[in-house]
Amino acid sequence: MNRLTHRPIFGARIRRVLLGSSLMLCLGAAQAESILFVGNSFTYAFGSPVQTWNANTVTDLNHEGIGGIPALFKSFTVQAGLNYDVSLETAGGTGLDYHYNNKLGVINKAWDKVVLQSYSTLDASNPGNPAKLIQYAGLLADAFKAKNSNVDVQLMATWSRADQTYPSTGAWYGQSIYQMANDVYAGYQLADAASININGVIPVGLTWNRAMAQGFADTNPYNGIDPGKVKLWASDNYHASAYGSYLEALTIFGQITGLDPRSLGVNETAAAQLGITTAQVAFMQQLAFEQLAVAAAVPEPSTYAMLLAGGGLLVMWRRRTRRS
Repeated sequence: MNRLTHRPIFGARIRRVLLGSSLMLCLGAAQAESILFVGNSFTYAFGSPVQTWNANTVTDLNHEGIGGIPALFKSFTVQAGLNYDVSLETAGGTGLDYHYNNKLGVINKAWDKVVLQSYSTLDASNPGNPAKLIQYAGLLADAFKAKNSNVDVQLMATWSRADQTYPSTGAWYGQSIYQMANDVYAGYQLADAASININGVIPVGLTWNRAMAQGFADTNPYNGIDPGKVKLWASDNYHASAYGSYLEALTIFGQITGLDPRSLGVNETAAAQLGITTAQVAFMQQLAFEQLAVAAAVPEPSTYAMLLAGGGLLVMWRRRTRRS
C-alpha cells in the first residue's frame, strides 16, 4: 500500500513512534520534535551535491554550512507533514569516540531523537572490530538519556566501500561487495544489544546491498557502470553519490518516523532537485520499504548480547579473513 500506515511489520517500536506522531498531529504539532545527527562524511554526504544542499533548513552545530543527509531528512518530513527541528554535528574521518571526547559539550542536550554514525570500517585502525563503536555509542546514549529520559537514540549502519573491497589494499579485499555492509551491520547490532539506551539500528548498508542485488545499482565501479544501473558511490568509490545519499536518507526517514518511504511519492521534490528521475525514486522508495520491513521482522538482537560475554565479540569479528 502506497500510503502512510501503521504497518505491523515495522514492529512495536515503530507503532509507538507512529502513535506519538499522530498525537502531535492531533495537537496541531505546535512544538517540533528535535533530532540530532552525529557522524562523519557519511552523514554529511561528502563528494556529492547533497553535502551543501538546503543547508539553511538545518542547524549545523559546527557552522560549516552542511546540509547533507539531515537536510534530505528534513525535506522528507516537511513533505510528510511532520514537524522536526533538525541539527547535525559532523566531522570527517572520525568515529563516535571523537564526538564523545571532543564535542560532548556541543551536543549534550535534551534531544527527542538522535542518530549516531561511526567510522565506516567500525574502527579506523582495526577494521571490522566493533569494540570502540560499542563503547562510545553506549557512552553517548547514556549522556543523551541523562538529559532526556524519553530520548530515542538509534544507530546508522553504513555501506560496503568499493575501495575497501576491490583494491588489494582494502580490508575486505577478495570478499563479496555485500560482506562489508553485513559485517558493519552486525557490529552496530552488537552496540544496540550492549546498551539499554539505544533503540535500534538503521540498516542503510543493507538497503544498498538490496539495491545491488536487485539490479538497480552497479556492484563494481572499477570495471565500469553497467548500462541502466546507478552508481551508489561518489567518484572516490568510498562515499555516497546523490543516489546513494538519497537511498540513505529514505531508509533513515522510514525508520525514524515509522512512515512508509513510498508515501512520499514519485514526485518527491528533493529528488527532482538532485537530478533523480521519478522511476528511480519509485525503485529506491520500494527498496527502503522492503529493507525496513525485513529488519523490523527480525527479533531484537538479544542473542548478540550473549556474544559480549567471554570474548564472543572478538571471536565474531576475527572470523572474517582480511587481507591488507
